[in-house]
Amino acid sequence: MTDLGTIGAEVMEWLFAPLSLPLGLVSSWAEVGGFVTGVASVALAARASIWNWPVGIANCLFWLALFLVNGLYADSALQAVYIALGVYGTWHWLRGGPQRANDLPIGRTPPRTALAVVGASVAAIVLGTWLLATRTNSTVPFLDVETTVVSLAAVYLLARKHIENWPVWIIGVNVPYIALYLGKGLALTAILQLVFIALSIVGWARWRRELRASDPAVPAGGAPVPVAGEAA
Repeated sequence: MTDLGTIGAEVMEWLFAPLSLPLGLVSSWAEVGGFVTGVASVALAARASIWNWPVGIANCLFWLALFLVNGLYADSALQAVYIALGVYGTWHWLRGGPQRANDLPIGRTPPRTALAVVGASVAAIVLGTWLLATRTNSTVPFLDVETTVVSLAAVYLLARKHIENWPVWIIGVNVPYIALYLGKGLALTAILQLVFIALSIVGWARWRRELRASDPAVPAGGAPVPVAGEAA
């Protein structure tokens, strides 16, 4: 019988073997797999396709392996949470509509939900940065924690199909990730963030058009108008 540990070691060796790419970039199959599934997942989300969730779970598995090897501990833990949120997002998009059917509409983040998300995020960033700075050998505690926490906030908003998830991804996640990954020598993953930003802009515009078509409270410019008494 083949030893499972040997198979696992061989798979990991293949995933992280040096891989030469155009423009002189050096990567690995793990990073390439994360790149491809990441682009596919965001592109599907931009189209409001429920398939963004299972593809996103596959993406998490690639990133989990990649981040563990590179010592990005908060990012590694984030992937496990992402998988759980991927299951939740799939269920909520399927069953979270008004009739508990596959009709969850694109919406806006209620003010109370926004305040809760911001407050929890700030607290988590402060605590997480202190823990990584004092209890681990992380070389980038703030960036690692900030991108992790804001990513969780963004994926929660995406799971609820709130349009504000797009600017949160762009400003709070993709931009700081570029600096983080360049510092870790993950050039391909840093470039991926530029692709994500472009796809997110497209997705934001697409969702804004759909929201404007279904919600008269959204003006032509697409900026959400607060609705009195709106709750989470």
